Amino acid sequence: MEISEQLKKIPAGPGIYLFYHKKELIYVGKATSLKDRVKSYFLKNKKYERPIETMIHQVNKIKYVETDSVLEAILREGECIKKFRPKYNILWKDDKSWNYIVLTRGEYPRLQTIRQHEKKNLTAAEETKMYLYIFGPYPGLKTKAALSILAKLFYVSNCKPQAKRVYPAQSEGRRRACLYYEMGQCLGVCVGEISPREYQQRVVKPLVMFLRGQKKRMLKNLQRQMEHNAAENNFEAAARGRDQLKALRRIQDVSLISKSFIEDKTDGQEDFRIEGYDISNLGATHKVGSLVVFDEDGPVKKDYKKFNIRTVVGQSDVDCLAEVLRRRLKHSEWPLPDVFLVDGGKPQVNTARKILKEFNLELPIIGIAKGPKRDKNEFFVTERSREFLHWLAQNKILLVQARDEAHRFALQFSRSKRKIK
Repeated sequence: MEISEQLKKIPAGPGIYLFYHKKELIYVGKATSLKDRVKSYFLKNKKYERPIETMIHQVNKIKYVETDSVLEAILREGECIKKFRPKYNILWKDDKSWNYIVLTRGEYPRLQTIRQHEKKNLTAAEETKMYLYIFGPYPGLKTKAALSILAKLFYVSNCKPQAKRVYPAQSEGRRRACLYYEMGQCLGVCVGEISPREYQQRVVKPLVMFLRGQKKRMLKNLQRQMEHNAAENNFEAAARGRDQLKALRRIQDVSLISKSFIEDKTDGQEDFRIEGYDISNLGATHKVGSLVVFDEDGPVKKDYKKFNIRTVVGQSDVDCLAEVLRRRLKHSEWPLPDVFLVDGGKPQVNTARKILKEFNLELPIIGIAKGPKRDKNEFFVTERSREFLHWLAQNKILLVQARDEAHRFALQFSRSKRKIK
């Protein structure tokens, strides 16, 4: 079957795609949208940006595996790379960015990640002594986000069961509960409410099944356990099981898709990165621009930048923005963000899109402008995929904070130039 015909059959959801040359698997990748991702490799008149595209003419067969979530796509990609070692994955993926998910040995195994170079430095005996299970490798895995999702889905604890602090109002010997216990996300390792054997059955076993790709079997086991708890009138455990099943069937993993917009370009980068821009001026004079950086936790002030506008005559915010973006993008040593955020509406977004195209970049751009009544923000975006819009909806507060911070930083710089205190 011709490649054009194969492309028509690829679904729109998340999963992994497999490229074959004759009968040899030469490359495997993950995608939030299989259709969009795979088609992007075969666009005509497109400059080569990703290494595999230089060899795309070798591909004569495409296979795919749909998954229920981005997280599961990442796990399946890792399984395929480990099992088949496709030559272009091995050739072009920097193994320093490969991560493994591990469960440590101990009464209450901990969920952690290690990098490829750390694993290489361990002997087989040391691996066996330190780790109960090792899963991976996973190229470019966002470790912080992945561990957070897995911990919430499976009630994985990082508590120290030996803690001896007590509640003032509790009986002597009662250990202090952790914050996650109070939030219902810890099964009580910190207060002795779950034994090591129970922890193995209720936490470790389903987690291992999930990481091995045995999700359907795992869900059946959890369903039976929930029904058993309900029959035994253990309603708290049954309700927890019901909530866990619901979460596993609809995994909310938008924090993992931030790298999927240009996956090959950002392997190994863990934190989601937003760059926010604003222009400040006093009429046609004292024109300046600001660049602020935010990650999931808020501002990254060490990466802020200031720009004196050099080339724009008169008052034109969009021309000033164009100058700032061009000067910023000439700094190839600065890490690229996952999203460009500009203060303004369609004119600013269109200008940003034009400048990014000059540098052969295809990254999401968001513009935030005040609505007609000035009491509501309007969002203008270049990326319209379902996953991105979902992420946008979940992070509107953070984005507005970044926009406001860019405005504050630009205004502060402008005032300093005008010596206004």
